[in-house]
Amino acid sequence: MRKNEFQAVVYCFLGFLFLIFASCATYRLEKKLIPEDAQWLSDVRYIITPEERKIFLEMPASERKQFKEDFWKRRDPEPVTEENEFKTEYYKRIDQANKMFRGEGRPGWLTDRGRIYILFGPPTERYTFPMESSGYCREVWYYGSFPVIFLDEHCSGNFILSAINLEHLQDLNLAQNYFQKDSISQERAFFDYDLKVSKIERSEKAVKFLVTLSMSYDEIWFEVKDNASLEAELYLKLELKDTNNRLLWQGEKSFSLSFKDEDELKRQEVNKFKGEVEFVVPQSEQSLLPPGKYLLYSSVKQKTDGKEIKKVQEIKL
Repeated sequence: MRKNEFQAVVYCFLGFLFLIFASCATYRLEKKLIPEDAQWLSDVRYIITPEERKIFLEMPASERKQFKEDFWKRRDPEPVTEENEFKTEYYKRIDQANKMFRGEGRPGWLTDRGRIYILFGPPTERYTFPMESSGYCREVWYYGSFPVIFLDEHCSGNFILSAINLEHLQDLNLAQNYFQKDSISQERAFFDYDLKVSKIERSEKAVKFLVTLSMSYDEIWFEVKDNASLEAELYLKLELKDTNNRLLWQGEKSFSLSFKDEDELKRQEVNKFKGEVEFVVPQSEQSLLPPGKYLLYSSVKQKTDGKEIKKVQEIKL
């Protein structure tokens, strides 16, 4: 095997391992959700973005109620009215899908036909075809002139979506009502960050640990100055709590970012901003920190727009 081929195989294998570990981490976070939050996350599976899902799972439980309210507000087509038409229509379609697509061994809204119905609404036309010469049963939905095909290989009532490119629905301008609007408004509604704790050191005088904050540059709001330079400031706050949620220590740090112009910023956007800071828990408080598991609550606030995201993670000290 040539060197390039070997490297390609290694990279593919490492990528596969990364996906496995990421999936396992997500699964562990989902298992910790209270039933109400787990049900909500299941309900919105078709419209929640990967970024929103990640933030929802990583944030403190006390913040999730507000997140859910903001989730629907971002999708409200008429914020001035009392009713959120998007939310009402979404749950209405779930209810209709449950009634229309029974008999597949799972709730109708979780079937392929249910998913398409919820996302794109009732088809313009719907045709069912009993067993054909191929031995399959077939159902065809038309959105305008574009067909969406479902196949039932054994004519058992279990219809599977045929592989098609649903992006053509957008070209036909048939899926612009409610569910094809941008799920996040043009104003950046939220951002994301990652926090890594490393280099934990214990001594007779203190417990030290290094915190690395990382964010994509395109998620940081910069202020344009009179000389065309760009500036931003991030505020990081940390709270260390025991497993009984008792506050043991807190600290904070600000990070200042600046670029001489927009071109310099664009050259950096392929990378991520990384800010490191060493936090020290002094001896007077160390008696509260025997080796073990702790909860690290964090928040990052942007000075320019005032937006703030909160998270919680388990660490070992």
